[in-house]
Order: sequence, then structure tokens, then C-alpha cells
Amino acid sequence: MADSKREIERKYEATVDTRLPDLTRVAAVAAVDHRGVMELDAVYYDTEDHRLAADELTLRRRTGGADAGWHLKFPVASGIRDEIRAPLSDTLPDSLAGLLRSRVRETELVPVVRLLSTRDVHHLLDADGALLAELSVDEVRAERLAGGSGTAAWTEIEVELADDGDPAFLDAVERRLRKGGVRPSAAPSKLARALDETAPKRKQHPEGDGKPRPRTAGDHILAYARDQITAIVALDPAVRRDLPDSVHQMRVATRRLRSVFRTYRKIVDRAVTDPIGDELKWLAAELGVDRDQEVLDERFRSRTADLPCILVLGPVRSRLRIWSTARRSGSRRRTVGVLDGKRYLALLDTLDAFLADPPLLPAADRSPQDALPRAVLKDYARLATRIGHALDLPAGPDRDVAMHQARKAAKRARYAGEAATPALGKPAKKFAKRMKAVQTVLGDHQDSVVAREALRTLAAQAHAAGESAFTWGLLYGHEEATAAARERELPGVWERASRPKLRSDLTG
Repeated sequence: MADSKREIERKYEATVDTRLPDLTRVAAVAAVDHRGVMELDAVYYDTEDHRLAADELTLRRRTGGADAGWHLKFPVASGIRDEIRAPLSDTLPDSLAGLLRSRVRETELVPVVRLLSTRDVHHLLDADGALLAELSVDEVRAERLAGGSGTAAWTEIEVELADDGDPAFLDAVERRLRKGGVRPSAAPSKLARALDETAPKRKQHPEGDGKPRPRTAGDHILAYARDQITAIVALDPAVRRDLPDSVHQMRVATRRLRSVFRTYRKIVDRAVTDPIGDELKWLAAELGVDRDQEVLDERFRSRTADLPCILVLGPVRSRLRIWSTARRSGSRRRTVGVLDGKRYLALLDTLDAFLADPPLLPAADRSPQDALPRAVLKDYARLATRIGHALDLPAGPDRDVAMHQARKAAKRARYAGEAATPALGKPAKKFAKRMKAVQTVLGDHQDSVVAREALRTLAAQAHAAGESAFTWGLLYGHEEATAAARERELPGVWERASRPKLRSDLTG
């Protein structure tokens, strides 16, 4: 069984002659407790082409110290990582292997670096003896195990914030260390430094990020597609860990990618992208099982909390909790099963192949200012037709369906504008923002439609159990009122979104 820990730390350069300044002069530090010296032996694993290191992930098997075992670290922000731990074993635990599957797939993980560290540990304590941070002075010896045979050695200082500590405390410690002549490390991690210093040939790093700047229409569409593919891969472990909003974000990335394939079909060959789009649609639908339940849970919790107590008749909250738990449990198992399945992994391989050999059409070589606005305006025209049709219908099921179709068109238009923004600038950005406003109104309307269906089911279950269905009917009425309000709101939102000068704004 793996457990997770948020790690907030900072690293500093040191030598064997570095002396720590008096850290009791740091505000809140009452004492520095020397905890002794320990020997740590860590072997880091990666693919031969260093896929994990490229995304700043680290996987190690470490012995020595209080937390011996397998450690997998995901970057969160500068100096902040989520560390997933599993007990010591000879082989990589399944709980960690799953979190790496989107990046590793069928590729073998091999030992790449071994780090032997002599760690001198100090605890920074407050006046009550509570731990504020752990400071260690590490003498590190690195040995390359794959892709070379180099060695390296260095000394560094590491300060890790105590659980639930205030990150501002690390600022105070750093100011004291800097006054003592200690400077921050240039390397983000021990592994990154070891890989760099033991490489067979030191690489000359180009200025910037080394990526060519997009010039043509095809360059811009591929850059946007690459961002979405990267997001899908990166969000996979977050979905497996059930992190907040992860399912939603992964689903959005699949939809953005599918949308850009459909919108810019004169730039990328639809003979290649249509089958990929079908698989992306399948994945979004599978993720939707979990995401739709998240939306309903939050909606019903909020609606119920807003009701006066005298209007909540019967075990409403208990029934909601049981209903949600049962549905989420099944949907979670289904989602993880999909991510472990061959169809999903084959899709990831197909996306890699798309980026490696993009199926660009002749229009891809045209100027983005010429090719992109046409595609954006075509999506806008589709949305205008669907909104006009929806507003012409009387309230009822047919209008609900028409507004849902308009919602999908609004998403596509929004994503078309987002993809064009790096090339077209502020006009495309404004266009995407206006389409998002239309999408939001239509989305809340559709959420109300789905909520009413669920409330009918819950009311029937309550009635069958001999409970009052009054509150469920009240919630149903609130959802009907919400849908009606969004229908009244839509014409004004659409009028503001559909500016007369839209075409000239986008085309310059």
C-alpha cells in the first residue's frame, strides 16, 4: 500500500568545509536538535531515454533512514513535490507502476543512477519542541548505472518543511543561510545533478527552451495539439490518485485535441485524425462517467445546503451520501480500468506517432493569419445556426436537446479560438473568452437537465423506502427554475458574444 506526502524543501550548495550559521537566530526557532548521521543508499530508475527525468519525475528504491522503500515524486511547483511511498521490495510495487504507465507503457525501467549519501540531520524546533523543519547536510556520491559510467561527488544542504508548516518559514531560514554565505543550488534535485555531472558528454544548452518558434499555420496547430497530448499523459497519474479536478482536466484535454483536429481539418489530414478523434471521443466518454458524478455531487450538496432546515424532510443527506458513494465507487474502478487497458495505451502510442510524423496538408505551410481565421469563423457560423435553432423552439425536451447541441458547438468555437490565440493575439483571445461565456450558460442549462433526471431517480427511491419525497421535488423545481433562467439569459449573452466586426477583428 502506497501513501502520499507533500514535500516542500529547498536545496543549497555546500562544501565539506561549510559551517552552518546559528539557526536559533531565525524567528520561531528555539533550538536546533542534532539527530545524528545516517547512511542512505538510493538507486534511481528511469527508461533508457529518461522519460521520467524529462518530466522532472523521480523514482527510487532507497535503503537506510526512517523511510526506506520505494519513492515516486511528482513536481507540483518550484521546491514542492508530491512523494508517493511504498514499502521496500525487490520489484516496483504495482501501486507505483500504475502511476507511471502513461509515460512508461511497455518500456522497461532500468537503474540509471546510484546515490550514496551521508546525511547529517538537524531538527529546527519551536519553543514547545515542535518540529518546524528538518535540515540535513548531505555528502553525496553518484554513480552512473546506464547510459555511461561516470561518477560525481558534492555536498549540499537540504531544508524540508515540517508537515503542515508555513512555507514562509523557509524564507526566514534562507535569509539566515545566505547571511552565512550559503547559496541556493542550481540543480532542482539530486538526480538531475547526478545525470548532468555523470553524462558521457556535457551538452551545450541552447538559450531559451530549445524549441523552434511556430511560424506557419501548421506549426501553431501542432503546438496546441502537443500541449493537449502532454496534458493527457501528465494528468493520468493524477486521475489514478483521485486528485481534485483531475478527471475534468484530462477530459477537457481530450476534447480540446479532438476539437482542434475537426476545426483545422484543412491543415491536418482527417484521414489520420478522424480515427484518433473517435478514440478521443471514447476516452472522454469513459472519463465522463466519473466526472458527471463529481458535478452532480457538488451540485446536490450545494443545493441541499442552501435549503432551510425545515424544508429538508427525511434522510436527504444520508440518501445523497449513499447514492454518491455507490456511484463513485463503481465509476472510479471503471476509470482506472480504462487507464490500465490496452485500448487507452494504444491511443497514447498513436498520439506519439502523430507528433513524430504529423500528417500536415499543403495549407499547413500558409501564414497563420490567413489560414486560422477561416477555420475559427466557420465554427462560429455553426454555433450561430445552432443557437438560432434552439431559441426558435418552445421550452421542453426538444429545446433541451438543441441547447445541448449548441453547447458542444460553443466548446468547439472556444477551443478554435484558444488554438489560434498564439498566432492571432488579442482578437482570438477575446473571441475564445466570449465563446466560453456562451458555453457556461449552455453548460449550466445542460447540467440542470442531467440533475433533474437524477432527482427523479432519487425521489422514486425515497418514495419506495417510505420516505418523504418533498425535498426531492423541491430540488427538482429549483433545477427547472435554473434551466428557465439560463434560457432567458442566453439571448443577451449571445448578442454580446457575436460582435459585428468579428471577421475583421480576426483577420486584421
